[in-house]
Amino acid sequence: MRARNLAVVLATIHRSGPHTRAELAERTGLTKTTVSSLVADLIEAGVVSESGAVQKGERGRPGVAVSLSGRRVAALGLEINIDYLAACVVDLTRTVRLRRTRPADNRNSDPAAILDGLRVLAKEITAEAEAGGLRVIGAALAVPGTVEGEVLRSAPHLGWRDVRVPDLVDLPFEIDNEANLAALGELWFGSRESDFLYVSGEIGIGAGLVVDGAVFRGTYGLAGELGHVVVVPDGPACRCGGRGCLEVYAGQDTLLGALGSAGSGGSADAADPAGAAGLVGSAGSVGELVARLEAGDPEAVRTCERAGHALGVALTSAVHLLDPGLIVLGGIYAPLYRWLAGPVSEGLGARLAQMRGTPPALVVSGTGPDAAVLGAAGSVIQRIIADPAQLLGL
Repeated sequence: MRARNLAVVLATIHRSGPHTRAELAERTGLTKTTVSSLVADLIEAGVVSESGAVQKGERGRPGVAVSLSGRRVAALGLEINIDYLAACVVDLTRTVRLRRTRPADNRNSDPAAILDGLRVLAKEITAEAEAGGLRVIGAALAVPGTVEGEVLRSAPHLGWRDVRVPDLVDLPFEIDNEANLAALGELWFGSRESDFLYVSGEIGIGAGLVVDGAVFRGTYGLAGELGHVVVVPDGPACRCGGRGCLEVYAGQDTLLGALGSAGSGGSADAADPAGAAGLVGSAGSVGELVARLEAGDPEAVRTCERAGHALGVALTSAVHLLDPGLIVLGGIYAPLYRWLAGPVSEGLGARLAQMRGTPPALVVSGTGPDAAVLGAAGSVIQRIIADPAQLLGL
């Protein structure tokens, strides 16, 4: 019962801001004596603090406001991406205290080597956080693939299958799909809307559907594989074994491949999203692509237009099935939003006008490339809010 009451009090503070003990008693239905005892425990655990702001309490007595504390307890978020490893430490107020990214080529990689590298990064950032007075109490890992328990079942772009992720840190630990965690990162650190469809544009394209503040995962946790929605039935082959998938037309490889053909004088066939198969796999960065787009490079512009058109087709199907009121474009789509938003919106409007009238609002992610690693850390914070008794050993 005490563990439950601790969670009720902390959730109330988390949800609606600082409150005096008297206000907490009124909002939770607990007695003032019980609330005072629970607040003392939460202060001891380091999850709340007395702000020092004096408010008017019952019968004119001053009451000190109790609020979430970011001074002692923190969470560790980790991410394995195709092109980098990332880690961040976030305190209980969802303030990012530390952030580290290490570029890497993780395609068709050795899982043991990559996990060893991530373990080193996790230990380094955790030690730095602890040196700054924070207690890191849990970790979560975002991965670009399907997850079952502690097993990464399939990550085609990493070349991994049925990889059991070992303990990377000596902390409570969990793993999840990067698109799911990116959607939660957008929920907690970005738009903070309670209902939306988040689209994660990477080498693979994933989506996370947030409904009433929670991610919809589906029966087997495979909901959101937007990259394998077919946009051209007889299109080019995809890694998944199908043909004409969105990923082939609007994935990171195709978009960055524009850097390899820009200035070549050739024109890409509209039926070939890779520009006659010449773009995929070419070296380049998002920054370079943005620079080309800002300079009006014709091939870069055409590539984004083709990607936006394909994305609009795939999202039309998603809207018909899911009826979201808001679509958030994240990952590589965030810095490319200026060039993608027009074709995507036009495609949605043209296909949805008769049945829906107005297509869902289309916005750019507020978290950019950090969404998944922030969502990983945020998921740990949510566990603390839901069960603060764990910090007291109850």
